[in-house]
Amino acid sequence: MSKPCPHIVIVGGGAGGLVLATLLGRRLGRHGTAKITLIDHALTHVWKPLLHEIAAGTLNTDSDSVNFLSHAKSHHFRFVQGKMDGLDRTERLIWLAPVLDENGEEAVPRRSFDYDTLVVAVGSTANDFGIPGVKEHCIFLDDHQQADRMQQRLLRDFLRAQIQPEQLGPGQLQIAIVGAGATGVELAAELHRSARSLVAYGLDRIDPEHDIGIALIEAAPTVLPALASRLQEATEKQLERLGIKLLTNEQVVEVTGNQIRTESGAVIDAEIKVWCAGVRGPEFFKQFKGLKINRAHQLEVDQTLQVVGEADVFAIGDCAACVLPGSDSQVPPRAQAAYQQAHTLASTLQRRLGGQPPKRFVYKDYGSLISLSYSAVGNLMGNLFGTVMIEGLLARLTYLSLYRKHQLSLHGLRWVIMNVVARLFMRGTQPELKLH
Repeated sequence: MSKPCPHIVIVGGGAGGLVLATLLGRRLGRHGTAKITLIDHALTHVWKPLLHEIAAGTLNTDSDSVNFLSHAKSHHFRFVQGKMDGLDRTERLIWLAPVLDENGEEAVPRRSFDYDTLVVAVGSTANDFGIPGVKEHCIFLDDHQQADRMQQRLLRDFLRAQIQPEQLGPGQLQIAIVGAGATGVELAAELHRSARSLVAYGLDRIDPEHDIGIALIEAAPTVLPALASRLQEATEKQLERLGIKLLTNEQVVEVTGNQIRTESGAVIDAEIKVWCAGVRGPEFFKQFKGLKINRAHQLEVDQTLQVVGEADVFAIGDCAACVLPGSDSQVPPRAQAAYQQAHTLASTLQRRLGGQPPKRFVYKDYGSLISLSYSAVGNLMGNLFGTVMIEGLLARLTYLSLYRKHQLSLHGLRWVIMNVVARLFMRGTQPELKLH
């Protein structure tokens, strides 16, 4: 009697999960060595560092998304749409929540899937820190569906301002972004560009210099608090040149329908409020009794990315708390970390089938790049390759190369070359912004 094919289930199709499924599909699924299943609540994948561009309307998800079903077919794994809401480690089962239709009625009942090895790669969500009004009145950018809704809200508000008979109200075209980490900073700069581009499409009643305002609010003394001081200073100067209002050392204490209030007593009028502060693991992790979960709702993993105390459960990406060797700090929640973890874990799971010991994960920090796009070409600053500071076109090209590296892992060199050529031919045939 032949031995059953081991089943590897990956939950979460983000930067780490999709790369891992693709690698395992090529190495194991193609040869029938293992069955690979990827589970995600969405039908498409978008690289998370691009969410600020989607929210600002400068990137269209239709052209830069990966269809899970099609990609799975091409790379020898199975895709299942669903959202994980339960785990039975004794029976080695995961549970998926019911799928609801557009009317909120149950279209697909709650289901379970068995696994031999489980990889949790569900990413992270913004941390509202329990501040009153944040959940009710702020837009979040945890996934591309939320980024799409932000773009739709921005377009709708600008069109309303163009046709309304009365003058603009307080805060009507004002945007407040809470959290001056990479996402908040990049979103502020991208919104500055897209708002002015949007006005250029015939919205002549709106004065970009006087009617549109962007405020960036940060509790720390400076923007980009986790990065090098040289990068902080250069970024602050560029944001100030763009006219973006910086409010550092300001702790938000309340959010209302059209205002943000801080501990110092400052009041920021803004109808559009975006929350980019704090990162934590998904709320449903608290249901998993017995698993090691830290205060930020992340699964604690060892140096092999195995969840502490669990023989058959691994975790990668933002939802995993992996401590750097010889340090109290963790691997930072970045796309490059998830990418590296996916490659390490792919080797470990392949070795695991052959009875070999797991591969230890070693994080290599290749630096940080912050996109400050304020023109058609954009401006990017970064601290790359240790202490080397790069800016302008060189940094922009480096930033784009990171996305190409992600695409290379998913599609291969031939696809990337053809995609670049196709985009060159299509340039000028589409609007600069998504206008629908």
